[in-house]
Amino acid sequence: MTEARPGPRTAAENSRTVPDLRRIGIHPDFWYPVARSRDVRKGKTFAAVFAGERIALYRGASGKVFALEDRCAHRQVPLSLGVVEGEVLRCCYHAWAYRGNGHISQIPYLPKGVDRPPRGVRAYPVREVYGLVFVFPGDPEKAPLVSLPELPEFDSPRHKTMMFSRTVKCHYTFMHENLLDMNHQFLHRGVLGKIRPELLGYDTGPQFVEARYLFVPGGGRKDRGAGLLSAEGISGADSPDVITVRTQYPYQTLQAVPTDSELPAFSLWVAYVPEDAEQRTNHAYGLLMIAKPPIPGALDVAWPFIRRFTERVFAQDRMAVEAEQRAWDEQGEDRNHEVFPLILDVREVLRSNGVPLDPAATDE
Repeated sequence: MTEARPGPRTAAENSRTVPDLRRIGIHPDFWYPVARSRDVRKGKTFAAVFAGERIALYRGASGKVFALEDRCAHRQVPLSLGVVEGEVLRCCYHAWAYRGNGHISQIPYLPKGVDRPPRGVRAYPVREVYGLVFVFPGDPEKAPLVSLPELPEFDSPRHKTMMFSRTVKCHYTFMHENLLDMNHQFLHRGVLGKIRPELLGYDTGPQFVEARYLFVPGGGRKDRGAGLLSAEGISGADSPDVITVRTQYPYQTLQAVPTDSELPAFSLWVAYVPEDAEQRTNHAYGLLMIAKPPIPGALDVAWPFIRRFTERVFAQDRMAVEAEQRAWDEQGEDRNHEVFPLILDVREVLRSNGVPLDPAATDE
């Protein structure tokens, strides 16, 4: 059911009375992936980051992952340079040891009768799922109340998952706009051929925008991986794809469903995690879950071609959004003249759910 929306908007959206979206930070009170599980090996550390906050991940002897502020309380040396001993992380400099809750467990040379410092380091709530390590960078008391994304296809034997992990030099909001606005498919003409996206409709609410497109083939040479991934490829169907894209703050999803099928040919889940305090660089973590075709082994054969196709599309999108960020940097403000109501609505969702950045963070 489509919610009521205000009438058409104009360039007034760019008025100085409306906060510049690129000066809005992502809200910290959600679960964000900051590393792939395979990058955090048992008995080892991993240096992660969220919006300028350096985080030291380490996996203890039990296999559990912990996340601590990446600064020793003693001399501020990064704990990610430290040594894992059982479930404890020891600083590489003076060997101060920390438990997974951030409390100091030992100072080897502490004189008798001298109390330990009352405070250790900040510990972040951690969850490990879908092959990713998630942390909760906001209020830790809210962590149990906030759900992780639900991705039933990830564990389904009927699907195979491809993971993506890439740094993109732009504000995270550019990424949401890029995926939701399928009118940019001209950019991918050399990969997708001459497809014609038709907006079937969209819904919006306080925390989401969901758009439905019909992808009508228009001829032209298509990347082999695109053909395999689309409806006429390994699924065996012969009908246009209906693409559903949803920003459910702060994540984004995409599903492709052939018009003669009830099941998606593939589903994409993605999170854009700011790296720097200015939030002009983000790390995109994506999970592409592809339905297995009736022919055993067909997806395994097609896998390298699908990977190549998705990497080509992502590279083109990265070129575009990084160019948008450069324009913002050069002009010092958002001068986009957006006319697509769908994108104006997702901008409002991102603006109203985010938090203002420190003005000093976005000053040139």
